[in-house]
Formats: sequence, C-alpha cells, structure tokens
Amino acid sequence: MLKVAEIMTAIEDLPEKDFVRLREWFSEKDWQKWDRQIEADSESGRLDFLIKEALNEKNKGQLKEL
Repeated sequence: MLKVAEIMTAIEDLPEKDFVRLREWFSEKDWQKWDRQIEADSESGRLDFLIKEALNEKNKGQLKEL
C-alpha cells in the first residue's frame, strides 16, 4: 500500500486535467461522508438541540425571514 507521502508526490506530478478530476472526486467523497454524518447525527437525536433552539427563537419572535 502506498504511503501518504508517496500519494502526495504522485498527485503533485499529475497533469492539470487529471488533478482537477481528482480534486472533484475527492470533494464529492468528502461531501458524501459529511452527508452521512449529518444524517446519523440527526437520527440519533444529537441535533435535536438545534430544533429546540430555533423553535424558542421563533416563539420569541427573534427569527429573521430569509
């Protein structure tokens, strides 16, 4: 298996077109991981405090229309 330093060197040697393609692929993978984490946190109730906070602000009339 390649070491991180070797991967980094290989990336630096990529032609621009391939670098852009890799960057887009990596970004998409990162967003997919983030989405899965948010979904898991939501399902577990870890984000319930945000809902409560928003509802409290709404009841106080302190929410701003978007």
